[in-house]
Amino acid sequence: MKGYKTSRLRRAAKTRARIRRQEAKRLTVHRTPRHIYAQINSEDGSKTLVSASSAEPSIRESIGYGGNVNAATAVGKAIAERAVEAGVQEVAFDRGGYKYHGRVKALADAARDGGLKF
Repeated sequence: MKGYKTSRLRRAAKTRARIRRQEAKRLTVHRTPRHIYAQINSEDGSKTLVSASSAEPSIRESIGYGGNVNAATAVGKAIAERAVEAGVQEVAFDRGGYKYHGRVKALADAARDGGLKF
C-alpha cells in the first residue's frame, strides 16, 4: 500500500541523491503541523552547520504560532542570517519531498532574500 509518507520519502530520496552528486551544501526543510525546521548540512551530510526552527524560544516569541507562513518566513530569515555568519553562501534546496508551495516556498523565498543562493 502506498501512502503519502511513502511517496514523500521516495521524492526526498531522489532529490538527495541528485544533491549528493552535485557535492553542495544542503538546506533541508522539515515541517509538522505545528512547526517548521530548517538546517544546512555539509556536503557529505555528516555535519549540521547551522539550524533554525519555529520551536526555538527566540523565534517563537516573535511569531506566536509556528505552523503558518509567517513562522516559515521568520525561520527562513533566521537560517539565512546564521548561514551568512558561518560563511555559507551557496546551498542546494532540499524540500524533503514536500510540495513547493505554502510554508516551504515562504521559507525558501525568505532564505533567498536573506542572502543565500540556490
